[in-house]
Amino acid sequence: MFRGRYFHTIDPKGRVSIPARFRDALGDGYGGRLVVVPNEHCLEVHPLEEWQRIEAKVRELSVFNPEVKKISRLYISRAKDVDLDAQGRILIPPDSRTEAGLVKEVALVGGGLMQFEIWDRQRFEECDRIHQDYLPTVFEKLSSLGV
Repeated sequence: MFRGRYFHTIDPKGRVSIPARFRDALGDGYGGRLVVVPNEHCLEVHPLEEWQRIEAKVRELSVFNPEVKKISRLYISRAKDVDLDAQGRILIPPDSRTEAGLVKEVALVGGGLMQFEIWDRQRFEECDRIHQDYLPTVFEKLSSLGV
């Protein structure tokens, strides 16, 4: 599980250091094989095994369903395999960096899930500022879910 916010930079070769706590989580049965996939705001980073679970669930759906085709074409097809190197970095492919708007300063964000996100730092801070007013609603939502 990935938790916390960390700020790093992407080096000129397109590598970003993964926080030690995230590397520790990856060491708990996941190894260093990861999958990166751009979403509408950032880059999602999934341990390979977790990504394979997502793909398996999509494969269980009807290939004749137009929504499944869209998901496959617009989301899953953008996924790229990356490896954690000996220095604890991943090389983010250039097209994935571009799609996620990643240039130099980034925020690595773990929300307690089995994936984490890499955001352009400025975009993340703007989004975080905008959503600060939503925090009381989050607490209410968690309460209604029994958390």
